[in-house]
Amino acid sequence: MSYDFNMGLCNEIKKLLIDKDITLTQLAQIISKQKNKHYTVQNLSQKLRNNTLNANEIEIILQALDFKIIFYPNK
Repeated sequence: MSYDFNMGLCNEIKKLLIDKDITLTQLAQIISKQKNKHYTVQNLSQKLRNNTLNANEIEIILQALDFKIIFYPNK
């Protein structure tokens, strides 16, 4: 999958959650386990809505969805 950052990474994550049939509740539990701190569905939903996920959260989410971001040099 190629990604255009102008489209919004959080929107792409939402689409992937649907494609992978993973709920926000399940994803919040995965993030909580990985970060070793309580992470609520409301917090996750708000971060997705406001596009405020940090790099660590994005990495955990993409690992849970079996995806990764690859950077390519501009040609």
